[in-house]
Amino acid sequence: MRKVLTTLAVCLAVAASAVYMYPSAAILKGIKLRTALSTNQIGPPHDIAWQQGPSTPAVAPLERPPNIVVIMADDLGYNDISTFGGGVAGGRLQTPHIDALAAQGAVFTQSYSGASTCAPSRAMLMTGRYPSRTGFAYTPMPPSMGRAVSIVAADMDRTLPDTLYDPGAAATKPAFDLQGLPPEEITLAESLKARGYHTVHIGKWHLGRDNGMTAHEQGFDESLLMASGLYLPEDHPDVVNAKLDFDPIDQFLWSALTYSNSYNSGTADLFEPGGYLTDYWTDESIKVIKANRNRPFFLYLAHWGIHTPLQATRADYEAVGDIQPHRLRVYAAMTRALDRSVGRVMAALDEEGLADNTIVIFTSDNGGAGYVGLADVNAPYRGWKITYFEGGIRVPLFVKWPARIAARQVIDTPVAHIDVMPTLLAAVEQPLPEDRAIDGENLLPLVTSDAEAEPEWSRQTLFWSSGHNRIVRHGDWKLQIAARPEKQWLFNLAEDPTEQVNLAEARPDKVSELLALLNAHVAESRPALYEPELEAPVAIDKHLAQPFEQGDEWVSVPN
Repeated sequence: MRKVLTTLAVCLAVAASAVYMYPSAAILKGIKLRTALSTNQIGPPHDIAWQQGPSTPAVAPLERPPNIVVIMADDLGYNDISTFGGGVAGGRLQTPHIDALAAQGAVFTQSYSGASTCAPSRAMLMTGRYPSRTGFAYTPMPPSMGRAVSIVAADMDRTLPDTLYDPGAAATKPAFDLQGLPPEEITLAESLKARGYHTVHIGKWHLGRDNGMTAHEQGFDESLLMASGLYLPEDHPDVVNAKLDFDPIDQFLWSALTYSNSYNSGTADLFEPGGYLTDYWTDESIKVIKANRNRPFFLYLAHWGIHTPLQATRADYEAVGDIQPHRLRVYAAMTRALDRSVGRVMAALDEEGLADNTIVIFTSDNGGAGYVGLADVNAPYRGWKITYFEGGIRVPLFVKWPARIAARQVIDTPVAHIDVMPTLLAAVEQPLPEDRAIDGENLLPLVTSDAEAEPEWSRQTLFWSSGHNRIVRHGDWKLQIAARPEKQWLFNLAEDPTEQVNLAEARPDKVSELLALLNAHVAESRPALYEPELEAPVAIDKHLAQPFEQGDEWVSVPN
């Protein structure tokens, strides 16, 4: 043991001495060594003893409150699924199971994520509240990520404006595990548990991993937590990897991530998953459905797919055919696995006789990422994950509930992740928390009203914010303001849904009207729980593998 520690110490010393000559290589090597040490603490795969519900039903499935299944994809582009006429690689990959889910219920054509990055969006889905109320405004980053990404980006000598890193903010933030949704917030899971539901989380959480913020402390009876982010070990015989040498985030992930999860223990008692993450979590979800078929349950299946690092099974990689470039083929294979997961979950509900009285919601935490270096993932919309152009925040929202929601409905009303909690609580006749403001609205009147009658709906305004980026949609008008660069973008989404014509100079009256809404929203906001440490520029109309040129539009978003 002493020899191993000595060797590691020497390696770390060498890495540290190289910082001045090769800063990005040195910091990535140091992170890789730290990861290797943590890997020794990960146990082998083992079966999970899921809690078992009653062996026989107390009442028939249609006579009890509906089961609830929320499936959330990660970084899924609007055009990655074929539901809207698209599909990966120009439609070569279709998503028949996701398409079928959409066809069997209501499709919201103007649905928005809570934020342009994952964690605040997930918090809004869980609470129905804006960050202006919870303070949870930024996505927690693992140790060293901000510093590493800024150093790697600088070493790449990219043509984009500089990535800014604030070591003071990084030093004053809580530890990674303590950056999360405050325990005093009331989650969807807590409200459903109070209604008598058995609640299960599987997959990504990203809302805190200690001090009362883990999923199993925030209302979930059981949580199979993604403790890190490899889909399979990098050298697994059945994995096909695609590394992105143009992306600083990707280089950090390959250095920092392990293949591990935990059950109801936060980051203690880590063990390896039992297969490719997307398939493994689906296997476990089906076990949960079977274990709870005789009582109301809430299953939150929070997939990691199709977030980087890009890793697919060899079987999926072969199945999608000769798609080029390599990273696009791996991306297509990952999307195929996600679609298969949706189909398998739907089939399990059918097999258990639960489909008619189960509410199934499918969505994504934000739009597709430009840093994967693939065009058209958010087509026809501009922008990417991290930006607040439509490509960064337009997401699918499909709701299936055969007992109450007619199939093949298309709803054009703008809705958002903040609406999920109040909708589901209304569906199960559970009151909203009375001691706090809930920003979301119940969507059921839009999908269950008499076809001859106009549904009651009055909300006109949605807000987003991230540091100096402030965004409001009011009616069909959308205003976005930023300080880096100092600019305003104003679009009439009814006439220009893809945000091609900036009307900010032509319509100062409309800018003033929407700016007043933003200022009022800010005036009622609480401060963020912690300051951002990183601010990265993103080209609006080019993915990261394309050169940034003078005159290209960009925006920076802090985190």
